[in-house]
Amino acid sequence: MLTEFKAFVMRGNVMDLAIAVIIGAAFGKIVASLTDDLLMPIIGTILGGLDFSSHFIILNQDKVPPALAGSTDYAALKKAGVPLLGWGEFVTQAVNFLIAAFVIFLLIKAVNRVMPKPPEDVAGDPADIVLLREIRDSLRA
Repeated sequence: MLTEFKAFVMRGNVMDLAIAVIIGAAFGKIVASLTDDLLMPIIGTILGGLDFSSHFIILNQDKVPPALAGSTDYAALKKAGVPLLGWGEFVTQAVNFLIAAFVIFLLIKAVNRVMPKPPEDVAGDPADIVLLREIRDSLRA
C-alpha cells in the first residue's frame, strides 16, 4: 500500500496540483493586500472617506457586551460573538474575487497567445487507423 501511495503522490498531476495550491495561496495574499491596502482606501476616498471594513449591521443588540456598547470595531464585535451582517467585509471580498478573476483571465489569455497551436489534421484518418484497417482487410481476405 505504501508503494501505491508513493506512486500516486509522485504522479505529475498530483505534484502539479500541490504546486498550484501553494502558488494560489501566495497569490491570494497578494490580491488581498492589493485590495485592502491599495484599492479599498482609494475607493473609500473617492466615495467620501468610506471605510468598508467598519460597515456592518448588528442583528441582535442584546448580544452586545456592555464593554463594546456603541463600538464600531467589526473585528472586536465578531470576536465577542455578536451576530453581525458584515456587508462592508463582503464588498471587500467581492472586490478581491474580481481582481483575482481578472488577473487569472489575463494570465490565461497571455499563455494562450504564447503557446503554439497544435497543427490541424487535414489528412483523413491517423496512420495507425489506416494501418489497422489494412490489417483487418488482409485478415478477411
